[in-house]
Amino acid sequence: MTAAQQEQEQQEGTGRVALVTGASRGIGYGIAQALVARGDRVVITGRNEDSLKDAVESLGAGRAIGIAGKAHDEAHQASAVEHAMEVFGRIDYLVNNAGTNPVFGPMAELDLGVARKVFETNVISALGFAQQTWRAWQKDNGGAIVNIASVAGISASPFVGAYGMSKAAMVNLTLQLAHEFAPGVRVNSIAPAVVKTKFAAALYEGREEEVVASYPLGRLGVPEDIGGAAAFLLSDAAAWITGQTLVVDGGIFLNAGF
Repeated sequence: MTAAQQEQEQQEGTGRVALVTGASRGIGYGIAQALVARGDRVVITGRNEDSLKDAVESLGAGRAIGIAGKAHDEAHQASAVEHAMEVFGRIDYLVNNAGTNPVFGPMAELDLGVARKVFETNVISALGFAQQTWRAWQKDNGGAIVNIASVAGISASPFVGAYGMSKAAMVNLTLQLAHEFAPGVRVNSIAPAVVKTKFAAALYEGREEEVVASYPLGRLGVPEDIGGAAAFLLSDAAAWITGQTLVVDGGIFLNAGF
């Protein structure tokens, strides 16, 4: 696509619509921003209505709408999908980004109630949104899904084990959905390392230089890094890619070798 064609598409829009969960800030917002920039329209969700309003205003009221609610709430899932269909008439893309990590400590001391909450928010909600968008649009019209996993889901993750387990489940959920939803719907996941967001602040705040030293590319990730990866997977350029987990980690896994 030429630069002129890209500019025209941004002005006129692609006609495609994405639902991005947990997108009032951080990685979710970065993904929504990348999709709007290329001409898509987006429906974003989040718990805080004021934050959602600010995000919609920044993205462009004509290009985005916000639906407040908790990701694990089935009524919210249904409402978000229903509202997207009412306003835009389609949901080509789903990005399951909403997540939580309320506990930090060893697995031997993990509160099982907290573990259940992590799985409910990080995994079951993603399945719920996938079911809803499948029934509402994608089953008959096709599309693509991107699940936001984590490097914590494909390696040992000291002190964030519950989060890591949930993200490993997200990777497997991606495989299951990719198999079941083919050939019409492609399903992939992204596994980021540490991205500079409020959500991940405890992993680097006050010691960023020390953390960055482990990254061959010399910096932590930013939401735009994940936005670009998601935009690629949710594009025709990735038309023959499904069931994959794209690691976006600044090269940190290179340090795991001999």
